Amino acid sequence: MTSQISQLPKIELHSHLEGTLKPELVNVIAKRNGIHVDQNLFDSHGEYAWTDFASFLSAYDAASSCLKNGNDYRDITYEYFKSCASENVIYAETFISPDHAADCGITYDDMISGCVQGIDDAERDFGIIGRIIVTCVRHLGPQQGVNVAKQMVDNPHPYIVGFGMGGDENAFTLEDYAPAFNIAAEAGYPCTVHAGELCGPESVWDAINFLPIRRIGHGVNSILDAKLLDELVKRNIHLEICPGSNLSLSIFADWDSHPLPSFISKGISVSLNSDDPPFFHTSVGLEYINSAKHMNISLEKLKNISLMAMDASFADADTKSRLMNKIIEF
Repeated sequence: MTSQISQLPKIELHSHLEGTLKPELVNVIAKRNGIHVDQNLFDSHGEYAWTDFASFLSAYDAASSCLKNGNDYRDITYEYFKSCASENVIYAETFISPDHAADCGITYDDMISGCVQGIDDAERDFGIIGRIIVTCVRHLGPQQGVNVAKQMVDNPHPYIVGFGMGGDENAFTLEDYAPAFNIAAEAGYPCTVHAGELCGPESVWDAINFLPIRRIGHGVNSILDAKLLDELVKRNIHLEICPGSNLSLSIFADWDSHPLPSFISKGISVSLNSDDPPFFHTSVGLEYINSAKHMNISLEKLKNISLMAMDASFADADTKSRLMNKIIEF
């Protein structure tokens, strides 16, 4: 069955582009840019060294501080989509953060042009279609969220297909971010937001009640509220599920306690995603394989997850229809 899962066309809707940076690429880009990388960032096996959510964020920031120009964004985009394509991912959306790029001294235009070049090169070389979701950072405040949304709307590109938000779920309220999300939604951009990962189901209620969103990043703590599960089905809200990330961050103790099978049995639309793959020792392909191995999710259900993910994607109608047919034909 593993070989069949490997060949299954897959979709990724939830990855943080800077979080896809592999340690070896960090060292290559840092050397090119003349930046010293503290080797305490890595363990004795050359993997990222972190122990809890706070140290994970520190490692994430340290790794991505090597980025200094648009060409660096081209390289991480290309390498990420190359890696996805090797596991038969046919379409992937990735979150990019203009705030993070600005911290590294990179302009919005340079970041976008680098990502676009990486997407074009990966599609040419591997056939994978890549798209971008611009995100604001919750703990930087609502006004900065508005700034990022305006920047995106004022600088459209066909590869930018949506708007979202990551960051500290405990900072501010989701209602505070309604102005930012409304700017994006009114300009025709579908939206997603991180909720129900570190916080409880109340954060998912806030997301669906106060923001114009179609998808929830993670949303796994929705499992604690039966009424919310019914509401997610009723409103057709898609959950971007990242089991490997959830286990690495100890949101769930083990595979047996992960709610993915319950979401599926409830009829909630879900996808399988890698989040920050090298930090969590995972990949999209591994998420599919581990879901079968540890949660007894059948090949047919995995195929349906790919279909649900493509249907919930922010791709244009023609791309969505064409790639859904490709999955159906598998």
